[in-house]
Amino acid sequence: MPNDLTRRGSMVGVSAAMHFLVDGLCVCCLYLMVDALGFQDMPKVFLTYNVLAFMTQPLTGWLADCTKHRHWLLLAAVVLLATAVMAAAVTAAVSGLRSGMWLVALLLGMGNSLFHVWGGKQTVLTMGNDMRAMGVFVSTGAFGLAVGVTFHSWALLQIFLLLICFLSLAYLRMDGILGKGEAARPGKTYGASVVWCSLAAIVAFVMFRSYSGEVFSAGMHKTQVVVLMVGAVAMLGKMAGGWLATRWGIIKSMVVVLMATTLCFAAGPSSVALLLAGVFLINCTMPVTLYLANVVLEGREGLAFGILAAALIPGYLLATS
Repeated sequence: MPNDLTRRGSMVGVSAAMHFLVDGLCVCCLYLMVDALGFQDMPKVFLTYNVLAFMTQPLTGWLADCTKHRHWLLLAAVVLLATAVMAAAVTAAVSGLRSGMWLVALLLGMGNSLFHVWGGKQTVLTMGNDMRAMGVFVSTGAFGLAVGVTFHSWALLQIFLLLICFLSLAYLRMDGILGKGEAARPGKTYGASVVWCSLAAIVAFVMFRSYSGEVFSAGMHKTQVVVLMVGAVAMLGKMAGGWLATRWGIIKSMVVVLMATTLCFAAGPSSVALLLAGVFLINCTMPVTLYLANVVLEGREGLAFGILAAALIPGYLLATS
C-alpha cells in the first residue's frame, strides 16, 4: 500500500504540474498574439477564450463522467493545445490574418476546458475526495498564468507544449490505463431539492470568491514582480486551504479564513501586504467548495468541477466591469 500511495501521490503531482503548464501555455499564446497583432481585438479575444475555457466545463465535465475512455479527454486536450500553438505561429507570421486570433482562442478554450475536468475528476478518483489533493491540483494554474504573462515568448511556449506532451504520456504510463476503459461510477442520489439548494449555495460562494480575489488583485499596481507574487500567493492559498480544512475541520477553518478575509476587505487597499493576504485567504476556500460539490454530486466529479469553474466567470466579470 505505501508504494501504491506513492504512485497515486506522484500522479497528483504530475497532473498539478500539467495544470501549471496548460494555463501558462494558454495565456502565453494569447499575449504573444497581442505582441504580434496589436491590442485592437484582444479584449474580445480574451473574453472569448475565458468563456470557452470556463463556461463549457459543465458540458465537458458531464462528458468526463459519462465516457468509459476518460483519458481520451486528456489526449484531445493536448491535440487542441498543440494545434492552437501552430495556429498562433501562423497567425502571427502571416500579415493581415487577424481572423486567426479567434481560431486560436477557440482551440485554447476547448483544450483548457477538457484538461481541467479531466484533471479534476482524475484527482478525486486517484486520491478520493481529499481536500489536500484537490488543493494541490487546482493551485498550480494560478502561478502558471502569472509565469505565462510575465515571461511570454515563443521559446517558452514551445517548452510548455513539449513538457505537456511528455507529462501526459508519463501520467498515462503511471496510471497503467493506455487504451483501457473505465465505466462511470454510480454515486449517492439525493433529493432534487437538496441537490439544487446545496449547489446554489456553493455556486454563490464561488462567485463571491472570484469577485473578491479579483478585487484584491485589482488593488495592486501590476508590475512583473507583483503579478508573480499574486500568482504564487493564490497558489499557496489553494494548497493551504485543503490542509487547513483537513486538519481543523471545514467549519472551524472556514470561519477563521472568512473572518480574516473580512478584515482585509475592511482595511481596503492600504498596503500590498494586506491585499496579498486577502488573495491568499480567499483562495483557501477553493478546495473546500470542490469537496462539498463532490459530496452533493458524488460519482459525478467532472460535472461538479465544471459547474464550479463556470461559476468563476460571473464573479470575475462583475469585479472587472
